[in-house]
Amino acid sequence: MTRWMFVLVGLCACGSTPKPNADGGNGAQADGHAAVADGGSNTCGSLVATIRDFHQSHPDFETFSGNAAYPGIVEALLGNDDKPVYAHAGGTAQTTGPAEFAQWYNDVPNVNQPFSVPIPLSEESPGVFVYDNDAFFPIDGQGFGNEGNNHNFHFTTEIHTQFTYKGGESFTFTGDDDLWLFVNHHLAIDLGGLHQALTQAVDFDARAGELELQVGKTYPMDIFHAERHTVESHFRVETTIDCFVVP
Repeated sequence: MTRWMFVLVGLCACGSTPKPNADGGNGAQADGHAAVADGGSNTCGSLVATIRDFHQSHPDFETFSGNAAYPGIVEALLGNDDKPVYAHAGGTAQTTGPAEFAQWYNDVPNVNQPFSVPIPLSEESPGVFVYDNDAFFPIDGQGFGNEGNNHNFHFTTEIHTQFTYKGGESFTFTGDDDLWLFVNHHLAIDLGGLHQALTQAVDFDARAGELELQVGKTYPMDIFHAERHTVESHFRVETTIDCFVVP
């Protein structure tokens, strides 16, 4: 019985007037990544997710349960392929092992099926943009189907976007099942594992040094989520970032 709720404060796209990106990146970093330099379109828009459907018989789905987050499943830096790097040689209390985890965010024939799903955000109040879905089942009846359940519960979510850091942004996630947020390739939220609804927040100003952020620069944001267990799924995004750009 897993229930998850997703709240992002500081993650969103799309004010009423499109805004241009700032002047671009701040050069190469020690890990080999570079800040985004005017990538993508200058038009603000919705987030776009890749949803990958899995069989419920996959060893990482419907196998594990828990009541607390299990941090440390992935490394603190995003991989050069813009995917999370599994941090263990073998299994953990919440995962089967590196080979199985590698399937979560890569297209693997006969193991998963990918779908592109928009995540539209609306301005709920001045300067606050929201996507709220208390029955987040974006691929019901698709892919491998519901497999005898009332919804298709077994999928991962992958989102890549860019934003301009203006100062003052924040990001809060509340929910269960795995969620990793990377800002400028650095792990900013680590809520891995199956668990009851938990909250973790990011104050971009307070963590600007750690995340290597400079006001006026444009950076990537990468979100990785997994819905691995029945029975509910709530997805809420709330943010003060007024423009996201799909790279």
